[in-house]
This record gives sequence, structure tokens and C-alpha cells, in this order.
Amino acid sequence: MKNNNGKVYLVGAGPGDPGLITVKGVECIRRADVLIYDYLASPELLTHAPKKAELIYVGKTGGDHTLPQNEINSLIIQKAKAGLTVIRLKGGDPFIFGRGGEEAEALVEENIPFEVVPGITSAIAAPTYAGIPLTHRKFTSTVAFVTGHEDPTKKASSIHWKSIAEGIGTIVFLMGVKNLEHITRRLIDCGMPPSTPVALVRWGTTPKQMTVKGTLETITEAVKKAGLSAPAVIVVGKVVELADTLAWFETRPLLGRRIVVTRARDQASDLVRLLSDLGAECFEAPTIKIVPPEDTEPLDKAIDRLSGYDWLIFTSANGVDFFFDRLLASGRDARALGGIKTAVIGPATEKRLRTFGVTSDIIPESYQAESIVKAFQAENIKGKRIVLPRATEARPVLPVELRKMGAFVDEIPAYKTEAVAENADILLGHLEQKTVDMITFTSSSTVKNFKAILPQNRFPDLLEGITIASIGPITTETAEQLGFTVHLTAETYTIDGLCDAIQRYYL
Repeated sequence: MKNNNGKVYLVGAGPGDPGLITVKGVECIRRADVLIYDYLASPELLTHAPKKAELIYVGKTGGDHTLPQNEINSLIIQKAKAGLTVIRLKGGDPFIFGRGGEEAEALVEENIPFEVVPGITSAIAAPTYAGIPLTHRKFTSTVAFVTGHEDPTKKASSIHWKSIAEGIGTIVFLMGVKNLEHITRRLIDCGMPPSTPVALVRWGTTPKQMTVKGTLETITEAVKKAGLSAPAVIVVGKVVELADTLAWFETRPLLGRRIVVTRARDQASDLVRLLSDLGAECFEAPTIKIVPPEDTEPLDKAIDRLSGYDWLIFTSANGVDFFFDRLLASGRDARALGGIKTAVIGPATEKRLRTFGVTSDIIPESYQAESIVKAFQAENIKGKRIVLPRATEARPVLPVELRKMGAFVDEIPAYKTEAVAENADILLGHLEQKTVDMITFTSSSTVKNFKAILPQNRFPDLLEGITIASIGPITTETAEQLGFTVHLTAETYTIDGLCDAIQRYYL
């Protein structure tokens, strides 16, 4: 009999770091009609879902259940019976304390086809990010995963405490923070030495990761003193001693810092990646987006008469992209630039130009318009024709100075920036709660539009105690004119330079 149902994928989202989901897991999310996700699944993973996909949150935190498990099962079945592709995105691995087995059984009963996509469990990943190898030939060759969520008041435990206390080298408890005192007491009562090392790793693999260490005898008090709460994994065993030597994640210079990225979303990835690699928790609050000009005819006409120009100058990677978009749309390619010299501002612009098979003739020492003017002083450009495709709102200094040198300059609008206020409500909440450490600005337009988002009567209060980082002197000048106190300005006016300056600031 033909099965007209859709299909369900039980997908492990991994332990928190969105980079730890499997390739197959991402592929599943990308073809979802419905995405049903948990509390511990990284929000970043949701961005892989198609825009048309229905996103349904069914998270559970500390006994607060959005939906009970039987209703989650019913929801999955209902959506699948509608002929949809359903992705059930679960924190960690679906079959390790994830109740994925129960969901799979429900699907079997309803004759609904399904697949299970394993995920990296926090039982392995959190200790690894804390520098704790669960097995080590000098310490132990056995490891056990145990639920820490068992009710300590029930008459009979399903855990054979004596066996794990005497026979297992490393024990990892999941969901056990509330029962920590009960867990440690049972292990000691069953023969495990009170001096046995213990570590709790909270929010493992994320920028909020925190590790508290002690022994069976001292760990409960240490956790209370540190104010550590769920979610956390508990690691018991001598391998915990290696954490001080092998710790690598929590030693990163920006760990625990929340940094706001105001750059356009399409361009923010490099900055977010670099800051994240240094340990920061990046909050994306784009204040601009890059769009084509309202009228592309001036750029198209300039492309039609390219052979009449001597120089083509790009002041940003955006200018390169929009210029070549129109060039290719006209049926031409980089060969149309034959005989035309090129100049760029900055390594990012040079790199983007190279992707189209063109090498720049002039790359100035610094990365602003004034530097390219200085570089052209070594060229005889009197009477030369220059085309300058760039932002509609760009500073006038470059065409003005080139004209003073005798050049004929056609300044062509290739793109423009528009103000946006993505995640503005969430951003204001973070500013009000003082949970932001730094705000980064990568252009004057990001500064202006960020300022416009804030309630002006609360501007000083909202920014109190927050560090402002700028990519270069022009951006800094704009920020200071608008009332910002700029704490650091990159010496090299690039994304790499900004990240270097931020890292040095926090050293």
C-alpha cells in the first residue's frame, strides 16, 4: 500500500557550538517544511532553514515544558501525515538521553518513514572543550553515561550505583545539577573515594562555557559558591586532573565577552567568525544593508564606454561586486577591462577584484581615500579619464582631489546603504540589562544608523560601561561627532585589524 505520509528526520543539533552539527544535519534543515526544535539547539542553526519553513519551538528547561513529550510526538505525526518533510532538531544526539527513541517508536506505530541523524552529544563535547579526555591510558579505559535526572526520592533506583562506583573509570552525568548532592553522596556511599576529582561544565562548547572543579567531597559547595546552574554535565574520575593542563577553550582571550556586530548581515560573517574564534559571543544587530542603486542606468552606460577610460578605481569590495554584476549582465567579462588600469583601497577590495581575474595596479599603503590620492601623485593623470563606481553616499574627497590633479572623473553610483534595525528590540534588552561588553562599528553608516535605533533620551544610560570599537579614523570621527566615546580604533583599517585591536584591548 502506498504511503502518502511525509518523512521525519530526527536530527542531532550537537552540544551548542553551531559548528559541531554534522554536514548531513545541515542538509536536512535546508530541506525542511517544518522544523521542530529544542531549547539546547543553537538559534544559528535555524538560519539554514528555508524561508518558507514553519519553525516550532518545543523546548524544555528545568521542568518548564512548552509541550509534554506525548504532545510533541503528536505534533510530529500530524505534520508528517500532512505530507511534509519534518525535521525534529534535538540538542546533542537524539538517542542519548534525548527521548529520540520514544519519538521513533511513535513514528513506527503510525507507519511514518523516518531517519535518525546522529549528533555530537554534550557528554563527550563539553568535557573535551574543558580539556578533559574521557579516556586516557594512564587513567582509565572505561566510561559510562548516566542520567542525573533520576528522582532521588523514588524507592528503587534504575542505576546500579555500586557497579559504576567500583567498576567505571570515568562517569558522565547529564541533567544532574539539581541532584548533585545526591549523586556525590551515592557514589561515596558505594565505595568511591571522597577525594575523587569532579568537574561540572556549564553551557559546554559555547561562549558561556564555565567549568567548576572539586572532589566528590567538595564539589557541591564549590558549585553553590560559583552560582553554577543547569545546563551542565558532571564528570567524575581521575581524568578531571588533566583539565588544568589541557584546557584550551576557556583560555581564549574574548571568552565570555558579548560583542555587538552592526555590519550588514551579508558581510558580517568574517568579523563574526574571527571574534568567535577568539571566544566572543557575537550578537548580530545589522544597522545597514547593501542594495543596488535605484537607477542602474549610469553604471550600465559607464560599462558601455569602458574603452574610453584610462583608470578604474574601486574603494570597497561592494563596489567590485556591483560593478561586475552589471558587467556580466551586459554579456561582457573581465576582458572588457583590457587596457584599463585599476586601483583599489584595502586588501579586502584587492582580494575581491582578484576573484574576477583582475590584479590591481595601485594598492595604497593605508586604507582610506586620502591614501589613494597620495598614491596617484606618482602617476601622470592630467587629462586621464577615471571611472569611480562606489556608494551613492561616499565621501567626496577622492573625486575632488583627483580632479585637482587634472583628471576627468566619472563618479558612478554602484550601490547604496539602507538603514535597517534587525534585532533592535533584543539589542535594547541587552543594553538595558547591561549584558553587552562591546559594540563594533565598521563604517560611518553603521554608526549613524545605530544611533538612530536608540531612544535619544536614554542614549548615555544605555551605553554606560560599554566599550566602543571602530575600524578606522573616519568611522571614529563620525562616532565622536554623534556623541559616542570611542575606546579603540584599529591601526589597520580592516576586519583583521579591528579584531587585532579588540584582542589587544582585552589583554
